[in-house]
Amino acid sequence: MAALVAVAVVVLVLVWVAITFNRLVRSRNQVADGWAGIDVQLTRRADLVPVLVETVKGYRDFERGTLVEVVDARSRAVNAQGPAQSGSAEQQLTGSLKTIFATAEAYPDLKADAGFRTLQQQLSTLEEDISFARRYYNAQVRVYNTRQQTFPTLLVARPLGFRTAEYFQADADDREVPDADL
Repeated sequence: MAALVAVAVVVLVLVWVAITFNRLVRSRNQVADGWAGIDVQLTRRADLVPVLVETVKGYRDFERGTLVEVVDARSRAVNAQGPAQSGSAEQQLTGSLKTIFATAEAYPDLKADAGFRTLQQQLSTLEEDISFARRYYNAQVRVYNTRQQTFPTLLVARPLGFRTAEYFQADADDREVPDADL
């Protein structure tokens, strides 16, 4: 009888481990799916930046430094690895794009250019899409991290190689409001 109870306990533990493992895998896959959604939006934005730069280059007097800043920020964003590094690089690219649009205000011909306005609208829509994808991804990361860090699931998660996922966010330095000289 004791052997039967021991076998039943072992079977129940194995079933619990299998269910817990499958839940963790499902959650990890949702994190990966969330990251893929961000990656699609970031790629779409990165593809629009060269078109924007070429459009703006047509306006001779446009500040070259602003264009160089945007191109450099795009390069850093495209080459960033992982959510933490990507978050920082994308924050810098967003800032550079805001600078280019703010600078364009001083160029009435550029502001009136239909291609420029279309690009500006597309980039604005993409920013909203990126924000939505970031919220979805970070929510999935929160669920996954909470799931794999709580007892008793952590007894299965750590030995089986489940690691904490990174949130997609900007560095603290990138979130600081810069001083404005007035």
